[in-house]
Amino acid sequence: MPYDVLFLCTGNSARSLLAECALRRLGGERFRAHSAGSRPTGTPNPHAIGLLEELGCDTKGLRSKSWDEFAVPGAPELDFVFTVCDAAAGEACPVWPGQPVSAHWGLPDPAAVHGSEDEVRLAFLRAWTELERRIRAFTDLPLESLDRKSLRTRLLEIGRAPAAR
Repeated sequence: MPYDVLFLCTGNSARSLLAECALRRLGGERFRAHSAGSRPTGTPNPHAIGLLEELGCDTKGLRSKSWDEFAVPGAPELDFVFTVCDAAAGEACPVWPGQPVSAHWGLPDPAAVHGSEDEVRLAFLRAWTELERRIRAFTDLPLESLDRKSLRTRLLEIGRAPAAR
């Protein structure tokens, strides 16, 4: 059965959407990727969408949505929840059905970068690259053979590992 994974960010317009698409690309049939925000902007960041399309990711159906959608009856029973921004990590999350394993994988917000188009694009590309590296490490884990405590430790280590240069 596939694992349901939720990536959280405050606005659900950039990092969490990038992570959702990265897991869709890397996770195959083994994972179902979702994203949400504590205070969604309502619109995906156009730079995030542009990068995803440039990378060949399917952006149809991507939208900025509230994490409340995943805390109601009938929502997917989550196996993993990752916060990808520091603000969302510090907020009181809803009670998730199924008690998923969670970890913080914060990284700088590319949407906060102001500068030339090249500088902004580079910020989004850096975020994508780091999320892709973390998600690859996650998908390579032997999930079925790790107990809950060991799994959480490994997930936290992935989030703390130094960013690739």
